[in-house]
Amino acid sequence: MNVLITGSAGLIGSAATKLFLDQGYVVHGVDNNSRAQFFGEEGSTDKIKHELEKQQNYTHHQLDIRDSENMKEVFKTNTFDVIIHAAAQPSHDWSGKFPVIDFEINAFATVQLLELTREFAPDAAFIFTSSSKVYGDHPNNLPLIESESRYDLPQKHELYHGVPETMSVDHSMHSPYGAGKLAADVMVQEFGRYYGMKTTVLRCNCLTGPAHAGAKLHGFLSYLVKCIVRGEEYVVNGYKGKQVRDNIHADDLVAAMYEVAQKPGSGVVYNIGGSRENSVSILEAIKLIEEISGKTAKYTIAPEARRGDHIWYISDNRNFQKAYPNWNLKYPIKKVLTEMIRALS
Repeated sequence: MNVLITGSAGLIGSAATKLFLDQGYVVHGVDNNSRAQFFGEEGSTDKIKHELEKQQNYTHHQLDIRDSENMKEVFKTNTFDVIIHAAAQPSHDWSGKFPVIDFEINAFATVQLLELTREFAPDAAFIFTSSSKVYGDHPNNLPLIESESRYDLPQKHELYHGVPETMSVDHSMHSPYGAGKLAADVMVQEFGRYYGMKTTVLRCNCLTGPAHAGAKLHGFLSYLVKCIVRGEEYVVNGYKGKQVRDNIHADDLVAAMYEVAQKPGSGVVYNIGGSRENSVSILEAIKLIEEISGKTAKYTIAPEARRGDHIWYISDNRNFQKAYPNWNLKYPIKKVLTEMIRALS
């Protein structure tokens, strides 16, 4: 069994590569370390790439996913049973400065990859790493209640367990990043529905883990841990630091991908994340990191939030768990943070 993984040296791609290798797959990875271009050397994935290249049954392709001709050669010279598309420009902030490049990477390159799959591997399971940003700032319209440490919904609210896949994606501000991911998300669905391909969209919230090369413009939890452990100042973007996110460990997400690969759907969409049990506000995350690390955080709270940013977002995993009952979260938030702190010690 052969799998193609884009973004193979990134957080999710590298975790997926390791899991599928462990399960006996032959893995072809595509990655050009674009994170170093986006975020500087602190975002570089070269170290992970070199580690992967030492693995048996792994072949690395140093390619930009926008390079259609060389990507076509990868498909022409190999057969694939599974395609995991994890490559992306991942930053909300970066996309606002470079919307055309963001769209080329996140949307147009996804369509090219889908078309190559349709031509050369039409029976493959195609799994796309989408984003909670496809909903834009709709969650901000929920009746949120402010407490000492977070914004949250009343326990009796129908969305208390998290945002479902049925939330509207229209009439909201997404950021260019969110709009590009939404375009790709819909095309992945359409190749499943229109062409009958085995496509699955996983709409993720905050992805993290000890392998995350968090940077100022991306990967809030990883970058927050890095700042506190190193004694550097962290700047919170608005909302009094009470904005809430659910965080999912990379290994939990790729375990979900493996389940999908064994029983792929067609044009299906699932929200997936750390759910309510792994949700924290930034203030709560700071407190947990201080407790685990023994360090004192240095931070300031900027008055302005990012445009289109969520005040509160928690993923409702229940539809995915219903479709794939063997999958469950194995990394609670304290374990996630402990691993991340140890990786920096």
